[in-house]
Amino acid sequence: MQRYTRLNQIAAEMIAAHTTLSAAELVENFSAQPGYATVKVDVRGAAAREGRVLLVQERRDGRWCLPGGWADVGDVPSEMVAREVWEESGFEVTPRKVIGVYDANRDGRPLEFYHAYKIVFLCEITGGAARPSDETADARFFDFDDLPPLSSPRTDPRHLEEVRAHLADPRRPAAFD
Repeated sequence: MQRYTRLNQIAAEMIAAHTTLSAAELVENFSAQPGYATVKVDVRGAAAREGRVLLVQERRDGRWCLPGGWADVGDVPSEMVAREVWEESGFEVTPRKVIGVYDANRDGRPLEFYHAYKIVFLCEITGGAARPSDETADARFFDFDDLPPLSSPRTDPRHLEEVRAHLADPRRPAAFD
């Protein structure tokens, strides 16, 4: 444990020397993330109706994204994305295929301390109706050529371009970084 604590301190000092963050802030931040430094996984569900894509409005930033969220340990990815879509939009879905697996830290923003992968699933709507949730203020379908402001850490234009391409060509292979 002493070596791990010292390693955290050294890492914090190195990062502090190249950022505006203090070593103490960084050690506190590292301590909030116990265990190995492993990748986090974000799942997103892409569902469409009449050629329009389902997006939800995030309460945190007021912008729009594919419904989804962080993966929970022990959950099956396809079940997890179905649950996230239902919780955030009110629609019941069946995941049909993986559209893409993306390195969420390589989208033009500075690299984050915690690495994340994003898995986007193409989902078929099987029931339900649009409704807000604790995390989302609204759920609506949008034309791909008339999208609202996107919550870019959650969904960016390349994700939606790939969704559109998969809707046009169901045999299209999954995209990946």
